[in-house]
Amino acid sequence: MPEKHAFLSASASHRWLECTPSAMLENNLPDTTSEFAKEGTEAHKLAEKKLNSWIKSGKKSSRFKALDGEMQECTDSYRDYVIEVFNEEKAKTSDAQLLIEQKLDFSRWVPDGFGTGDAVIIGDDTLHVIDLKYGKGVKVDAVGNTQARLYAAGAMDTFGMLYDFRKVKVHIYQPRIDNISTADYTVGELEKWMEKEVKPKAELAIKGEGEQKPGDWCKFCKVRGNCVARMKANTDSLKQTGFANEPGLLTQEQIEQALPILDEIISWAKDLQQYALDQALEGVKFRGFKVVEGRSNRKVLDEPGLIEALHKMEYGDDVIMTKPKLETITNLEKRIGKKLFTGIAMPYIGKPKGKPTLVPESDKRPEYDSAETDFADELGGK
Repeated sequence: MPEKHAFLSASASHRWLECTPSAMLENNLPDTTSEFAKEGTEAHKLAEKKLNSWIKSGKKSSRFKALDGEMQECTDSYRDYVIEVFNEEKAKTSDAQLLIEQKLDFSRWVPDGFGTGDAVIIGDDTLHVIDLKYGKGVKVDAVGNTQARLYAAGAMDTFGMLYDFRKVKVHIYQPRIDNISTADYTVGELEKWMEKEVKPKAELAIKGEGEQKPGDWCKFCKVRGNCVARMKANTDSLKQTGFANEPGLLTQEQIEQALPILDEIISWAKDLQQYALDQALEGVKFRGFKVVEGRSNRKVLDEPGLIEALHKMEYGDDVIMTKPKLETITNLEKRIGKKLFTGIAMPYIGKPKGKPTLVPESDKRPEYDSAETDFADELGGK
């Protein structure tokens, strides 16, 4: 998979096709990653190895090991699916090709547009683009999927002169939720969409022009927390309910008006709050607010050591364990006595530093990482 990312990437196309200025607005902001993204990367690497091994040997090798059993099973099933689709196409086109992690260039429509197709199968009847989605949080549908269509357009542009296919089929393979979704297009339909829809919007996006338009595509946008258009859309949606003009209690009808917009308003408010916190941690001062250390709970740092210490004090498993785990600190204090338990457990228990939190200045907690906080830690303060 390529390390470089296109400015107008296929993976972000749902966003910049709807909100064309978004690509420029978030262009200079750093990329972030997550454990889920790292897990997905590992799954793709493993799937690539398994398919390339099959292409070279014609056999399904078991020598490639995954991080866990689920990943092993899912990448096996993905490999088998790709092989099945390839064999079906090969039965119709003897020189059909199967390409793994193929760079796909759609720059004829999108400036510097490229991406990587997990699996591309080319025959005289149909061009297949198969996209492995290892995540399980959101079901991905092939129908209307802009990323898959852009990849398909790149493959169509690259291989259309070599093969006589008239149909394009995109596949989403999402094994962890048993989701296999496909969508069929003619070459003409795909060409028309790229020319009429994608190309004009890409021309706006590359210049940072067009309408700044909020929607469900904001979810992974880097500027979702400080986007003016998103703030306006959410505050306007509340105003349009007319609540401000009617004092008293909410009626059932008014609640029914509010319910459909609450999820987005809550999501926007959390994103704005997180953006403000990130800025405050960078040194920005927001009038009337400060950053403090959030609350945290005590945690057993050395469970085997604590169990051994309690056993030496002749406390049996019937007192200290809830099979197969150690009892909670609160319950152990109740059973043994708070003072006695604290004396035994002190070397094995700690209180992690709380996460920074943005609060009103009236909050009594000292500012995060301030001298007062540091001295309190040294003196055993809370």
